Amino acid sequence: MEECSYSLAILGEDMLDKLGKMLDNSTCGWRQLAKIVCEEPKFRCSEKDVTNCSLQVLSATGSPGRSFLNLLIDRSCSLLFLLQCLRKTDHREAVQLLTMTVTEQIQVTVQPNSQRAPLGSRVVLICRAFGPPGLCYQWFKGKDEILEATARTPELVVCPLGPEHQGSYICRVNHGDNCVFSQWAQVRLVEPSASASPGYCSSMLSGSSSGVRIIYQPQSQAASEGDALLLECTAVANPPAQYQWYHNSVVLPQNKARLLKIPCVTTAHRGQYRCKVFNLYHEVWSDPATVSIGPSSITDPSWVAVDRGLESEEVDSPIISAEVNPQMTNLSPLSKQFYATDKVALLIGNMNYRYHTQLCAPMADVHELSNILRQMDFKVVSLLDLNWHEMHSAITEFLLLLGKGVYGLLYFAGHGYENYGNSFMVPTDAPASYTSEHCFCVQNILTRMQEKETGLNVLLLDMCRKRNPNDDVVVQPGLLKVTANIVFGYATCVDAEAYEVKRENVSNGIFISFLKRRVREDEKVTVMLDRVAEDMGRFEITRGRQALELRSNLSERRSLTDRIQMSDCTAAYSARNLQWAVAHVLPKSLFVHFDCGVKVQLGFAAEFSNIMVIYTRILDKPGEISSCSAQLADFPEDVDIDLKKSNQESLLEAGSLLLIKEQLPSPELPSRYTRICSLQRLKKELTFAVCLRYIYANMEEEVEERQVVTVGKPLVSKLNLHQQRQSSASPSLNLESCTISEVSSEDFAPLASNV
Repeated sequence: MEECSYSLAILGEDMLDKLGKMLDNSTCGWRQLAKIVCEEPKFRCSEKDVTNCSLQVLSATGSPGRSFLNLLIDRSCSLLFLLQCLRKTDHREAVQLLTMTVTEQIQVTVQPNSQRAPLGSRVVLICRAFGPPGLCYQWFKGKDEILEATARTPELVVCPLGPEHQGSYICRVNHGDNCVFSQWAQVRLVEPSASASPGYCSSMLSGSSSGVRIIYQPQSQAASEGDALLLECTAVANPPAQYQWYHNSVVLPQNKARLLKIPCVTTAHRGQYRCKVFNLYHEVWSDPATVSIGPSSITDPSWVAVDRGLESEEVDSPIISAEVNPQMTNLSPLSKQFYATDKVALLIGNMNYRYHTQLCAPMADVHELSNILRQMDFKVVSLLDLNWHEMHSAITEFLLLLGKGVYGLLYFAGHGYENYGNSFMVPTDAPASYTSEHCFCVQNILTRMQEKETGLNVLLLDMCRKRNPNDDVVVQPGLLKVTANIVFGYATCVDAEAYEVKRENVSNGIFISFLKRRVREDEKVTVMLDRVAEDMGRFEITRGRQALELRSNLSERRSLTDRIQMSDCTAAYSARNLQWAVAHVLPKSLFVHFDCGVKVQLGFAAEFSNIMVIYTRILDKPGEISSCSAQLADFPEDVDIDLKKSNQESLLEAGSLLLIKEQLPSPELPSRYTRICSLQRLKKELTFAVCLRYIYANMEEEVEERQVVTVGKPLVSKLNLHQQRQSSASPSLNLESCTISEVSSEDFAPLASNV
């Protein structure tokens, strides 16, 4: 069997640990490997995946390279594919190790099964192995080698079966001086039933060397948490076949039919599934089927739905049937005639309203959609909780990133309304009785997008569309051009509310819960959104309450997956890159040295364009200090810090949505996490204090040292969104509105974290 059929998992823990350490280097390591591996869509890494691997350096025994290999194993990466990618990175040591391992290792993949058969029947014992070319097979009965011709092949045929053939059989697989043995298999005679006809045995075995023949094998597949999983194994046999399913070699006692149905999968269901098919005389095993489980979906029956309208309402959530989440299949890429000169997205999620109902889902919605769009080569700006001035500035900066042929996508999650055919997004500081003057008209934004001669305009509005009784003004937006490239995706219909499903930790809006499964499909945008609408229509909780509405004049088969092909104006493309990068510069990792000899490391990661997480870790301390801890304090009043959640031992405790299942560092290397929000309001450089508290051996009194640290203006704070912008944006790209002089090209971090 070819090596490309086998997962990395067969290498074993020791070999994977060794390979992971080889990949823990900056010049030719896992990051470079990730870029090459991601050329295959199946193995594309999200920002969360990369950050998860990066954070392993905070653990005393953590290995980013090993963590990345685990990610590849979960996605069923083959040995051959990894070896090809390693060769492209020119990591000679890793290539040599993997080549030797693949060449030398022999792995029995199909074990011979014990069988009971009638006198005179035909019995086949099967042993298959994976390894280097030229494997040799030897069969033994007890201690005696079998010399028949079939005893040199993976299949030992015993025919006709006689009393002398009863006993224990084993197969030895050889390659040079290396060999492995299979498991023992027992062969026993049984008396045929009285009702059996004389020709019963031979007729039962016709067309099948084993007496039971599988005609449909279970198929490997990928699913999301909450989806329904269906595996099928069908066989022909006489007497009729019985079935028993196994998950990761553990029997599933309740699953004894040809169909294995799991109505709501979780990550515990990932792994390898096989089915044992047997009858009174024979048994065979199906091919293994690997099931990978992706991010969470919305089928937790404990959730409740919360609307995004002017008033809050909770809706009882019944248990969701398997039909809610049909299996999604990625379509094969088609030949494309259309391309984008660039792709830009502005994602705004407003949750913490000053005078209105608080929302939960926009944080998760913006975070998940941001990660997906980045994988599709969008330049994404993701912002949470913006007031009127900040939303106005963010939209103005977004328009500056647009240009001829650019795909522009605007997503808004929060409170909203619709009057006289115009949709309005509500900022966090809107008064209790807000009107259009306190909000943003989406149709006006679209008019300004058209001025840039964009190739595609997609507006996704995850908000309510109820009429606002406080607003009687009829807004007259700018005249829209007939561009045949506009797509409106409304999370709900006119005069209806949009809901979010709420649970203890993370909530999602109904719209994003279904959109995130379809948005990567290589289909015309309207076709993709139509499928989202169909999925939502099967969702029991909101059936009759919320339905996606699509408005479009898109005449071409343009897709969000279209590739970027730079136009002749490469200067404008470079300028857009620079302008976007200005809002996504992270401080470099730095070290703080204290007089007592303690060395503290500070690392930084971006959760959103205006939310940053700071990692604090003690690297060195003198032996005379028995214990010490480092905490961050004295942040400027401009930014938002939850003091109860600062300096926490895990990201979850710090309130981070990254939800990374990292191994907590050992007590000897304590790490703390602090989440900095509302960076768009930072008026000066970010300055804070690192407070070190420590105790000398044989002393009870705690000593404190402080050092003030300045890390510049991180992420979106460089754009000064708190400052008022002009009411209209120039049709041409204008970099003067950004303080680009503060940034150099070497400051741009290629990943979301800088640890």
